[in-house]
Amino acid sequence: MRIGVLSDTHGLLRPEVLAAFAGANHILHAGDIGDIQVLRDLENLAPVTAVAGNVDGFRCGKAGETARVELGGVRFFLTHILDRPQRPRPEVVRELLRQPADVVVFGHSHLPHDELIDGVRYLNPASAGPRRFSLPVSVAVLEVGRGKVRSVRFLPLDQRSEAALQKHMNQLSAH
Repeated sequence: MRIGVLSDTHGLLRPEVLAAFAGANHILHAGDIGDIQVLRDLENLAPVTAVAGNVDGFRCGKAGETARVELGGVRFFLTHILDRPQRPRPEVVRELLRQPADVVVFGHSHLPHDELIDGVRYLNPASAGPRRFSLPVSVAVLEVGRGKVRSVRFLPLDQRSEAALQKHMNQLSAH
């Protein structure tokens, strides 16, 4: 199963996102959607599970502050603001204690992140919307099946973002 992951579109759905998610079985949006039309356009490609971000007032259509979905036997928890994977917001910690997840998808920082902590993958695809400073513009594509994440690929949405992805990857780590 192929899953597209994006965040921080801020009302801009780039054609490169649509190309990257062609053939996706499901799409996860980690907030700061910016315009309900972004979700409608993504739903033309595949079913969408989304959370709203602070730009959205934590509400955008059906998207609220958190969401859960199980895909290919993998349990996903979505939130917009995580803080740092080693020190999640208390609300996130409570949610994960109440109902564990295999992958926590988050946004807000515009920083790409992929880290396994105590058996949980923390994933931020970076921003797919308007460029911000020297940060990358990218999405992630996951292959999942039989309860496992088989692969994670970050896809830059422009040439400049290739180097920026490497430069900024996992800057939210505590080390």
